[in-house]
Amino acid sequence: MTQGAAIIGMPPWLQTPAGRYLLEWEQAQLDHAVVDLFGFHAVQLGWPFAQGLRANRMPHRWMLDDGRFDPAIARPPYSGVDADKGARCVTVLSEFDALPFPAQSLDLVVLPHALELARDAHHTLREVERVLVPEGRVVVIGFNPTSLWGLRQRFGQLGSSLGLGSLFLPEANSLIGYWRLRDWLKLLSFEIDTGRFGCYRPALSSQKWLDRLAWMDKTGDRWWPVLGAVYMLVAVKRVRGMRLIGLARKKKVVVPAAPAVIANSQVPLHTLEQTLQDLAPLAQDPPH
Repeated sequence: MTQGAAIIGMPPWLQTPAGRYLLEWEQAQLDHAVVDLFGFHAVQLGWPFAQGLRANRMPHRWMLDDGRFDPAIARPPYSGVDADKGARCVTVLSEFDALPFPAQSLDLVVLPHALELARDAHHTLREVERVLVPEGRVVVIGFNPTSLWGLRQRFGQLGSSLGLGSLFLPEANSLIGYWRLRDWLKLLSFEIDTGRFGCYRPALSSQKWLDRLAWMDKTGDRWWPVLGAVYMLVAVKRVRGMRLIGLARKKKVVVPAAPAVIANSQVPLHTLEQTLQDLAPLAQDPPH
């Protein structure tokens, strides 16, 4: 299967039982991750099948589209009006590795599978770091290559190259592992905030069997949490040497005390008494 054929097949695959199962988990995680993030400007890069900014309340929100998917099929959730909030979400046509935003201008960037579909995942992450303000957040969703789905995908790639099978997932450039992505983000001065895995059921196309194996989600989340088919990661941009301070307050100027005059202890006592006697008349009858 060629890359172009796989991309065309993405919307139909998301209508399958496995695709709906995936989108349901991703939408729930995105809503929970962004609902309490505040700021002014938020952007989602690609993957218009999930509404990554639906639960967020920032006043300015954009959906960046690189023209990869057919708008008539892939963009109903972003047709201009958010059905839940009624707030307009503007769609912008742009490449992911050349974001049309100034440096340090965005508070939130959401990347659902954008790194897997980008021409250069490293360059896309560097662009995200550039446009985020200090303490801004990035939310990344990706397929986990070390999972049942990832294993099925690798066998499918091997069989497809030999003409003996087909792919389970629509093909992307490459699947980026969770720990590998953490290392990339740390190199860009991001601090990992939260991360979790999901979709532990096997790579099946039958709704009947997916329903029967629903117990695997709770069990997998407890006993083999890093083997989920998909992961979500939230990271915060840190700037070294930056420190948040409060209001500057004026400090009280402390005036040093004047030195006290101390009588010379070496002066004889009778000399001091004679001096006081000489000054006494002046104190009683001051000169005019």
